[in-house]
Amino acid sequence: MNQDYIKPDHWSIIEEGFDAEKVKSSESLFSIGNGAMGQRANFEENYTGPTFQGSYIAGIYYPDKTKVGWWKNGYPEYFAKVLNAPNWIGIAIKINEEVLDLNTCSEIKNFRRELNMKEGWYHRSFEATLQDGTQIAVNVRRFLSLNLDEVGVINYEIIPLNRDSKIVYQPYVDAGITNEDANWEEKFWEPLDVNHAGNEAFVTARTFKTHFVATTFMQNKLLLDGQDLDLQPENITASKEKVQFTYLVEVRKGQKSSIQKIGGYTVSLNHNNTQIAAQDAVKAAAAQGYAQLLSNQKTSWAKIWEMSDITIEGDVKAQQGIRFNIFQLNQTYLGKDSRLNIGPKGFTGEKYGGSTYWDTEAYCIPFYMATKDQQVARNLLTYRYNQLDKAIENATKLGFNNGAALYPMVTMNGEECHNEWEITFEEIHRNGAIAFAIFNYYRFTGDYTYIPEKGLEVLIGIARFWHQRANYSTNLNQYVILGVTGPNEYENNVNNNFYTNYIAKWCLDYTYAQIQKVSLEYPSDHKRITEKVNLTDAELQLWQKVADHMYFPFSEEHNVFLQQDGFLDKDLVRVADLDRNHRPINQKWSWDRILRSPYIKQADVLQGFYFFEDHFSKDELKRNFEFYESFTVHESSLSPCVHSIQAAALDKMDMAYTFYLRTSRLDLDDYNKEVEEGCHITSMAGTWMSIVEGFGGMRVKNDALHFTPKIPKEWQGYSFKINFRNQILKVAVHQNETKFSIDGDKDLTIFVNGVAIVVENNSFVTV
Repeated sequence: MNQDYIKPDHWSIIEEGFDAEKVKSSESLFSIGNGAMGQRANFEENYTGPTFQGSYIAGIYYPDKTKVGWWKNGYPEYFAKVLNAPNWIGIAIKINEEVLDLNTCSEIKNFRRELNMKEGWYHRSFEATLQDGTQIAVNVRRFLSLNLDEVGVINYEIIPLNRDSKIVYQPYVDAGITNEDANWEEKFWEPLDVNHAGNEAFVTARTFKTHFVATTFMQNKLLLDGQDLDLQPENITASKEKVQFTYLVEVRKGQKSSIQKIGGYTVSLNHNNTQIAAQDAVKAAAAQGYAQLLSNQKTSWAKIWEMSDITIEGDVKAQQGIRFNIFQLNQTYLGKDSRLNIGPKGFTGEKYGGSTYWDTEAYCIPFYMATKDQQVARNLLTYRYNQLDKAIENATKLGFNNGAALYPMVTMNGEECHNEWEITFEEIHRNGAIAFAIFNYYRFTGDYTYIPEKGLEVLIGIARFWHQRANYSTNLNQYVILGVTGPNEYENNVNNNFYTNYIAKWCLDYTYAQIQKVSLEYPSDHKRITEKVNLTDAELQLWQKVADHMYFPFSEEHNVFLQQDGFLDKDLVRVADLDRNHRPINQKWSWDRILRSPYIKQADVLQGFYFFEDHFSKDELKRNFEFYESFTVHESSLSPCVHSIQAAALDKMDMAYTFYLRTSRLDLDDYNKEVEEGCHITSMAGTWMSIVEGFGGMRVKNDALHFTPKIPKEWQGYSFKINFRNQILKVAVHQNETKFSIDGDKDLTIFVNGVAIVVENNSFVTV
């Protein structure tokens, strides 16, 4: 059974009723972020029940020493841990001397959480009876400012319901925190300095090893019935890592007492002196005040939604799902800083570590290209260009030479930091996704300049890797790639994974073609690059030989490409015939049993068909889709979206809709029983693709947008916008018609079901 406690709503994620067993899951689902920092939905007040504490700062990490039983040459020295940052949200509360703790209250009523995605804030309310019989009503609102992205704000209100009360507020900032995810149970932060003045406090700490410095700050204001009490702390407790203020407020029954807390982080990534920067951040936020900060937040989110919203009519759960996905993507990455990237858990948890996987290039770039300015996608490509030297270093450690580049499976700074050998050394298809993103960026934006400026060097490094990684088989009289893991991580150390071989061949061909194009159109760049990397015609001919003679396993019996050489040696029992009690197999079976099974975490062959759809016929897609879908258990978050897109292309609309719901509500409904560890941020971009590329059928061919609109029978209509080469196209699909309109000063020619249509400025075209 999937969880179903989240209430369906068009614009909000809502939980009603307090259940201690759901606290960790809700901490993930109600997480907030602003691209620069984020936090799980931990309670501000003390909570002694099970909780997963997490506040995170973009770009800050710790190299946790690798923990393995048997060291192998080439292993990364460390695993990059996403760091639980110092706590700024904490407000310990006592009411008539009793600590407010939802784990010890004698009764909790009307507990409700809401994550308002339209306006970008998180709200929690409840009524509690304390053990001494005091009854209170609590309302808390929290948000992380998009405008002042080092600043977060909390408004915490308490109303005594049945008696006058003495309320003690103890707001604090604390660097004495630990990570949920740590190899050696050590602390990652070293406190440097603590200071405070008036209602402001600052704790400065530095990460061990990486030496990032962060100043965590707070400023507090106490109010009664909305009037500023102008209180100073009665007591200040300070240690080397924590500052806590104490305020006492006497509140009559029915009066509203509140604390407004401004907090956040300034970091050495952005400032030479984080303490001065923290004082400036507090000053800027306090000058605006809570009401203005909240108003600005609503305006900023309205701007984001103006471009990125997808509307769905007639299906609230589907609508809530897509907006949750779009909201989390925008909370995680806004494209302002090319040093940052999109981590698989964003700001919702620590699992997987690192800030960058191949997910960014394979899944996320299309979303950011179409819903933001093209500079955002270019920043994501630039991130990889800036790490090319590290990619060459990674390949050198594994025995490759001549500038061959192997991009890391997991990284913070370009250095490989993933330490499962069958993934670190073998899941080399990630190189292909990075090359594909360069092609995809040019295809969509029409901006070729990135390739001669930066992209070609990346492509050459990747092509050199593929040339060296393939070897000639005298048995097959073709080139093979041995000992790999494809996207389907339920097959390790296999030979000739179709997707890996196919994308390797494509990379070699594509890089060769770009070298020719740059030599003709950008001769000075061509000269600069070829001299820098020492590229010769003789080397290019060797690449071509490998590409022209690449081996792809194929089954004549089933008339499909094979995932890998040994796939048909497995006991081919389809998922439909697998006992439901054995699912999910990654939690019920041994790893040995999974590796010998035919079951697919995500289908490698279909990933190849998704990237290179134009290389194959519809019949080939149908045969391969139907064969591999029957063995796919979708235990990768990246799997259902590709199946949804391909099911829609094959007019299997019921299946496409089912997969859409699975990808859009993966976390809300906790399909994989793991949401308490954090949300699946990068796969959320696949949800967007399921609608735009799946149901909308959007493709870019020959510099033009093509659509083959379809609609699930469960929906009355849906709409989305695309920023295509600085023209905003709106697409609205209904059961018997599709409308197109354009924001821009020139007409746009698009193709709908293969027919050219001109969309004129300020007018609708109905098909």
